[in-house]
Amino acid sequence: MDDSIQVTERVERLRKHALSRLDEVAQPRREIQLLAARGWRASAGEPWTILRRAQENAAILCGMTPVIDTDEWIVGKTCYRALTGAEEAELDAYQHNTGAYLPVVGGQTAHMAIDFDHLLQVGVVGIREEIEQFRTTLNLTDPRQQEQDAFYRACLISLEALVTASHHYAALAMAQAQTASTSQRQQELEQIAAVCRRVPEYPAATFHEAIQCAHFVTFALCCAHQTFLFQYGHPDRYLLPYYRNDVAQGTITPAQAQEWVDCLAVMLTEYTPQHLAVGWMLGGRDAQGRDVCNELTELFLRSLRHVPLAYPCTGLAWTSDTPLPIRELAADLLAGGLSHPAIFNDAVITKGLMDLGLPWEEACLYQQSTCVEITPCAASNVYVASPYINLPQLLQDVLGVPGLGAEAPANRWEHLDTFEDLLAAYRQRLTQAIEAGVMEQNALQMTRRYNGGKPLLSCFVNDCLARGRDIDHGGARYNWIEPSFVGLANLVDALHAVRQLAYQKKSIGLAQFSEMLKANYAECEPLRCQIEYRLEKYGNDIDAVDDLAQMVTHWVAEIIGRYRNYLDGRFVSGFFCWVMHERLGRETAATADGRKAGFPLGDGSGPAQGRERQGPTAAILSTTKWDHSAHIGGIALNLKFIPPQQRDVFRARLVDLIDTYIDRGGFEVQVNVVDRQKLEAARAHPQEYQDLVVRIGGYSDYFVRLSPEMQDEVILRTEHAA
Repeated sequence: MDDSIQVTERVERLRKHALSRLDEVAQPRREIQLLAARGWRASAGEPWTILRRAQENAAILCGMTPVIDTDEWIVGKTCYRALTGAEEAELDAYQHNTGAYLPVVGGQTAHMAIDFDHLLQVGVVGIREEIEQFRTTLNLTDPRQQEQDAFYRACLISLEALVTASHHYAALAMAQAQTASTSQRQQELEQIAAVCRRVPEYPAATFHEAIQCAHFVTFALCCAHQTFLFQYGHPDRYLLPYYRNDVAQGTITPAQAQEWVDCLAVMLTEYTPQHLAVGWMLGGRDAQGRDVCNELTELFLRSLRHVPLAYPCTGLAWTSDTPLPIRELAADLLAGGLSHPAIFNDAVITKGLMDLGLPWEEACLYQQSTCVEITPCAASNVYVASPYINLPQLLQDVLGVPGLGAEAPANRWEHLDTFEDLLAAYRQRLTQAIEAGVMEQNALQMTRRYNGGKPLLSCFVNDCLARGRDIDHGGARYNWIEPSFVGLANLVDALHAVRQLAYQKKSIGLAQFSEMLKANYAECEPLRCQIEYRLEKYGNDIDAVDDLAQMVTHWVAEIIGRYRNYLDGRFVSGFFCWVMHERLGRETAATADGRKAGFPLGDGSGPAQGRERQGPTAAILSTTKWDHSAHIGGIALNLKFIPPQQRDVFRARLVDLIDTYIDRGGFEVQVNVVDRQKLEAARAHPQEYQDLVVRIGGYSDYFVRLSPEMQDEVILRTEHAA
């Protein structure tokens, strides 16, 4: 593979600029809030809510201040200007007098990628033509078709605003070109202006136009719908024809394309707040079953080395045919201390999607929606992580142990004479929690049906236009909901401890167990240490423990599969946590696995922190003893290694380790290569480690910006020798 393409000085400057703006990007977008308020207020009296949403979209896109900073090639990012005194008063008055009384619009949104192929091929002008064609077939005396026409009109308003926003960027680029400090920058700005006048209005014709179009529409969706979690799909697929054509014609070189890719990567940090996850998926198979890795796959992977930031969150869909150079490049990036790419099992995920009813040609085109949750590209209205369910707390409920600060549940242990009785009680409590989550999410989905509407997004999601129905109203092809179950390892270890001590050895009764947990192991430290350090733990290839994980994950899939949501979609489980293992752990009292009150729960589907005693292979064996394909809501396995002395040797071993995980049916694996000393130094001197990025529970984040509890959790993870 070509290692000659180095990071440019431009990209280095852009990266440092983005890193310096993290605090600013985390601030509320007051200008967008003001524009949204004006759009909603101006549409008062409009009977169609969907048209009011379109006016809101248009007010934001047409009114937001365009920003192009020095060195930028790819443009489109939020303006954080301070509002004037009059504007602040206007927004405050709106939020006080109107905003608090608006109808509720709940549920998840974004976490998906639009139909980039269609957008690039036909542009807004082509989508407009499709909408007008649909409108010609309507009979407006039919109330259902009248509703469809309102939706189509809302789409047209939103698309017109999208084009206007791009033209505003073109005008700014031309204005800046007049005062550019160098002739080179003048030419760059003139080219940016020409590109922004062309796309997204018209079909993309060049690599520059294609990459700008994909970015600008994604950015515009984030602004218009005030949700900064839209993803980029598979850019190494939809950008490839434009790249190859330009290279063949000699209009760009791979080095120029690499710089554009790097500039795009930086731009995600320029407009996305911290602690989220935005990015793209690379690799995988196409509709003909062929591995798709190509020149752009390599450019996007190499960009991780050029732009070592928390974003973009990069996934690599690993197949049995992924070329060895791509595997080695991915492993080398991880060996060098980068937290990306995350490795996804293409075969397992496509099987899971096909089991959910997707045809192969769609099942092979998926996105890690933010962390590891899977949503189909181009056709998704999938809610991810909705809700998070605390698995250990359900056992606490059975044992009569309340959450921290919560009211104590009724004790249930009086009639749990056998371990089988305990399991039956747990399954009943699990069913109750799932049913409560189902009802909650259905109610939220209804609020979107009656009060929501995303006409701009609906223009780019199949089959909204064909059905004449907004994405919030069920227009998308796929509408399932993905609850995520947190703390699997803690639950399994707790069940095993209770089985051992209360039922097999009978050294402590359930009533005593309950009181001990409520007291956070006060005066019981020897017993806690026995549980923590001497009892077997999940993640060490011990069947007696791992079988409990297999049982619980099977229960979850079985129970959740019974239910349908309001839009007639499925409920689909996942076992990942984002940052919720820390948040839920903070609310959870001491648990029967030896964990003390308030400490984070396990960070995914792997062993709990510090409990991998037999090395990474044993952890892989344990975590792949249950079927991952049933849990498209996402599964994450974290592995942590100390930095290797022989990087080439470690790279080869890491490839073998990943292959083993993939061959055994593992869903996703993510790697941290960082030693405890560096993490401790970063905690002591955060100003010196501002760009230290670590893997959390499915996504990456800046270590020095994590909470102290999350920093502890990362530090305490088992370090494997490289």
